[in-house]
Amino acid sequence: MGRSLVIVESPAKAKTINKYLGKDFIVKSSYGHIRDLPTGAESETAEDVKKPVKKAAAKKATATEKIVRAKAALVRRMGVDPEHGWAAQYEILPGKQKVLNELKEYAADADTIYLASDLDREGEAIAWHLQEAIGGDPKRYKRVVFSEITKTAIQAAFANPGQVNTHRVNAQQARRFLDRVVGFMVSPLLWAKIARGLSAGRVQSVAVRLIVEREHEIRAFVPEEYWELHADLNTGAKAIRAQVVRADGQTFKPTRQAHIDTALAALKGAVYTVSNREDKPARSFPSAPFITSTLQAAASVRLGFSVKKTMTLAQRLYEAGHITYMRTDSTNLSADAVTACRALVGAQFGARYVPEKPLVYAPKAGAQEAHEAVRPTDVEVRADALTLENDEARLYELIWRQFVACQMPPAEFDTTAITITANRHELSARGRVLRFDGYQRVQPPAKQDDVVLPTMTVGDKLALEKLDPTQHFTKPPARFSEAMLVKEMEKRGIGRPSTYAAIISTVQERGYVRLTNRRFYAEKLGDIVTSRLSDAFPDLMDYGFTAGMEERLDQIAEAKADWKHELDEFYVGFTAKLSAAGQAMRPNTPVTTAIICPKCGKHPLAIRTAKTGVFLSCTGYSLDKKDPLYCNHTVNLVSGDEAETVKTGADTGEDEDAEGDAGALMTKKRCPICATAMDAWLVDKERKLHICGNSPDCLGNVVELGQFKLKGYDGPSLECDKCGKQMQLKTGRFGKYFGCTGYPECSNTRKLLRSGQAAPPKVPAIPMPELKCEKGGHFVLRDGAAGIFLASSEYPRVRETRPPQVADLQRHRTEVDPKYAYLADGPATDPAGNPVLIRFARKTHEQYLSSDKDGESTGWTAHFENGKWVVKVAEAKGAAKESDSGVRKARSKK
Repeated sequence: MGRSLVIVESPAKAKTINKYLGKDFIVKSSYGHIRDLPTGAESETAEDVKKPVKKAAAKKATATEKIVRAKAALVRRMGVDPEHGWAAQYEILPGKQKVLNELKEYAADADTIYLASDLDREGEAIAWHLQEAIGGDPKRYKRVVFSEITKTAIQAAFANPGQVNTHRVNAQQARRFLDRVVGFMVSPLLWAKIARGLSAGRVQSVAVRLIVEREHEIRAFVPEEYWELHADLNTGAKAIRAQVVRADGQTFKPTRQAHIDTALAALKGAVYTVSNREDKPARSFPSAPFITSTLQAAASVRLGFSVKKTMTLAQRLYEAGHITYMRTDSTNLSADAVTACRALVGAQFGARYVPEKPLVYAPKAGAQEAHEAVRPTDVEVRADALTLENDEARLYELIWRQFVACQMPPAEFDTTAITITANRHELSARGRVLRFDGYQRVQPPAKQDDVVLPTMTVGDKLALEKLDPTQHFTKPPARFSEAMLVKEMEKRGIGRPSTYAAIISTVQERGYVRLTNRRFYAEKLGDIVTSRLSDAFPDLMDYGFTAGMEERLDQIAEAKADWKHELDEFYVGFTAKLSAAGQAMRPNTPVTTAIICPKCGKHPLAIRTAKTGVFLSCTGYSLDKKDPLYCNHTVNLVSGDEAETVKTGADTGEDEDAEGDAGALMTKKRCPICATAMDAWLVDKERKLHICGNSPDCLGNVVELGQFKLKGYDGPSLECDKCGKQMQLKTGRFGKYFGCTGYPECSNTRKLLRSGQAAPPKVPAIPMPELKCEKGGHFVLRDGAAGIFLASSEYPRVRETRPPQVADLQRHRTEVDPKYAYLADGPATDPAGNPVLIRFARKTHEQYLSSDKDGESTGWTAHFENGKWVVKVAEAKGAAKESDSGVRKARSKK
């Protein structure tokens, strides 16, 4: 028997599997997908497509020919032709040709090729692409799947190999093609109607809609005042805290301080008597073993992990053979795993902690019952017995505890409810005492809320220690965290376990939402795009439609539906709506303000929203460029969340200690047109602009005058180091900065550092024409946040940089800024004659010197200490290790 080739997605997985296979197997990694559809830009417009066409040919072409040519260009960029049988043009991914060539070399000598990618649709598609890309006799290919990387599971999978499941592959292709069509055909429309650089996605846009609609609910919410009244009472043994719940036979719900004052007057001199005591048992049951969504939620609450981090760590644990497959929606557990778990519980905690029968958890509708829940592959192994990074160990321990706890009995409590009467008022105190910890012995609750009440009987008198009234405001709906968003998508049937993390990452990368303090906030552009897409494509943005498409993809994977028929059906309706949307979609119109343009002094500024954010632009921009009144001036805005009012001795009236979003809503102005909460933006240190949350659909905006500053900056107002005028706080694409008020005559800027201070003035660039760039132009010595560096004179067209040599500064000593003169005084070469480079230490924020030889550090460094250069010599780097290609060639010779 000849040797067999096993292909997996990752090197870590290959290393683990290799331990369980004999010498007749070679295990190699494809490093994920090997090929995909072309990586063309989604947002190219018809005008972009026509650019390569010669002008003469373009003039002669008929309207029909232009349409045909535009469609052909679109198909080339998409890589899929929806009008000709969904023919796809797959390409080897950039950087993967070398990997593919290596796999082909091994495959040429192998009798059998085992495709051992993950067991979900994405893994099935990877296996299919590998088979197609490597080629050869299809009979040589075998498909093996396993939900855990253990010796038993691996050997069982290889003993019963199958073939690539084309139905699952088609389901993955259908998802990919749908997303491709939506992205490539809707994005140009968004460019034309709203702003350049936008994109749309079939599932991601629906996820953004969830966040945007929650934002609308919060904006429309009007917080209402309410009060609570607690009493600290002494029983003689210890103090208890009771809440006033009834007054004069009615539920006590005070909404004004006057109600509280009346209650305080009645209770201050009252006699507090225990009028009722109710004791009853209660139980708390363990939760089901983790599925993907509950694992993400628990890791977020208990460990503070993001969804992406949780799935990355879980992937590592799975590939190392420590846990079962982490992308699952099934709560099933294998009989062997349950038996081993019950045995461990009995041995460690005693017979009382082992339920009479194994616990079984009902699956959610549509779960893939062939899969298992996420659990440790060997329940006998704890995290401290494994070689893991700290966060990997914490996640493994969480999974271990959840699995063990799910096979343990409920926790048992004694609950007590005490009713206390005082001058026609009733107070309530509740307590709970743990009698048997059950599953909580292994998995304690994230928040412990047990309150032990002292012994009290009906008729006991209690002494008042303090009455504590507290003011509150009703809270708007909670913003989504990553875990909450996943839970909501799962509830609505949007996405699947294998796609949750990708969706969460994509909605942030597109800039339509932002994650602040672990909560999602909708950006204004995301709000506008969602509104326009919902109007133009109600089906595409409908939750039920998206969930139904997921179900149809499941049916394709189960061979219950034809994938091309489903794609055709979608495409017919989609293209009809796309054609209508070109005419009907509302544009992103600017909203005029009362602020006059500071540059031309003629036109008012208007509020605009682009991919870079909200800004002001002169309305003179709409005039012809030849018009003498034409003006293209823009003003960057700073979010009101980053600005604060300068205290001038008077109280601003803002409650900075209010409760979350309710407190934020209390401080926001309300739109004079539609009463929606307004977003605040700092124009300059004297003006704050309040914009209706429904802008641009609502034109409401208000200019507030006052004295404002940027939070975190306590320094004085800056004087421009170039023209002497004042510099104001602004914000741009790359963060906060100071801009000169003399703009456009003076365009000087200075960055705001994390320390809250302004960056030092910029040092003028020094041309060094003797140093030629490889990509064009010559080098220029520049001063940046990471010290001085050499950059191309043709930036940004040429993005070529390198560290300067001491010799470079010495040649231009007279031009070097005095603050960098000490660098020119350093040695130009080390003792071995190697050139000395100027480096920057990010930890200490200091420039230092080092020498290189053939691109490798020599270990020689020099640091400027006490006015002189101090040399340090470390051990030089060793020889480079033998490359994998060299090892492969040596094996082939054998």
